[in-house]
Amino acid sequence: MSRMFENTAINGMTLANRFVRSATWEGMASETGAVTPRLIDAMVALARGGVGLIVSGHTYVHPAGQAGPWQLGAYSDDLIAGLADMAAAVHANSGKIALQLAHAGCYASAKLTGRPPFAVSNIEGTAKSPRAELTAADIDEIVAAFGAAAARAKAAGFDAVQVHSAHGYLLSQFLSPAFNQRRDEFGGRLENRARPLLSVIAAVRGAVGPDFPVLVKMNCADFIDNGLTTEDAVAVAKLLEKAGVDAIEVSGGVLTGGKLSPSRMGIHRPEKEAYFQQEARAFKKEVAIPLILVGGNRSLEVAERLVDEGTADYIAMSRPLIREPELIRRWQAGDRRPAGCLSDNQCFAPGMLGEGIYCVTARKAGEKS
Repeated sequence: MSRMFENTAINGMTLANRFVRSATWEGMASETGAVTPRLIDAMVALARGGVGLIVSGHTYVHPAGQAGPWQLGAYSDDLIAGLADMAAAVHANSGKIALQLAHAGCYASAKLTGRPPFAVSNIEGTAKSPRAELTAADIDEIVAAFGAAAARAKAAGFDAVQVHSAHGYLLSQFLSPAFNQRRDEFGGRLENRARPLLSVIAAVRGAVGPDFPVLVKMNCADFIDNGLTTEDAVAVAKLLEKAGVDAIEVSGGVLTGGKLSPSRMGIHRPEKEAYFQQEARAFKKEVAIPLILVGGNRSLEVAERLVDEGTADYIAMSRPLIREPELIRRWQAGDRRPAGCLSDNQCFAPGMLGEGIYCVTARKAGEKS
């Protein structure tokens, strides 16, 4: 049997296979960030499709950290009931689900939050609209918000949480010299730039206890001028391991990163898959906790190779599971054809119209997605 379909565990959370649904933005929550029946249906489809661990869409932990419309929220106790319904529906279909905790930082939407977005450093020329540089008190408030959101996730019955520190969102911005030019205890040397992320991990762990899985998604590199390097990223990963993080998902790039962005286009052959695999190997040399690799994974053969050779312990996908939520079950049943995803990124456009994301190409062809 393929190693991809063996049982594994992350801090007591048993998973049926080594496939992870990587977080995205579904555009299916209510205007206040509450769970909707449509969002529950999307998670249930992934559970029925055989995904070992579902990571929710990026979920804002503070009202000022909302990135986009119809984004899932975990900033208030009023949202726990809906989150509990979603977790229970996944469990009823033999799935496991983690809530991804996020703050958009300077990418937050002023139109939605009603205030200027927070910036790690208010650097001239980095944005056309006003930004508010974070004070130490602001940082403390956001750290506490991550901890409170983690407590809500546990209360709602989620199996794990994942802290979002990738793609140029707030915690990623602190790590990156391109965003972080502070001269206080949160800027300068790497240990200072990592301080907010480590404080968040401490707050989250304090909220959920030692036996609840805490994961982190982080960049292997920013792939921009003066951005986070792989060397520094690996050093941060070692700090996270020491701080008690249970697994790291390796991604890369920032939202404005062009062809080196997190969601690259044109993944048409195996040679283009797993575009962060070289950087993942650098992580594996230095970090012992499980590594989850996302970025252009499209075929079972490549996934098996990456795990068998020790590049990663788990393989994560997002866009392929938008088109085929049943992909993992198809592979396990013996149909080894690659994912049908064309990597054209058309799936996100309907979300901006309030329709929720779906595979536009598949729908035009009359397929279910």
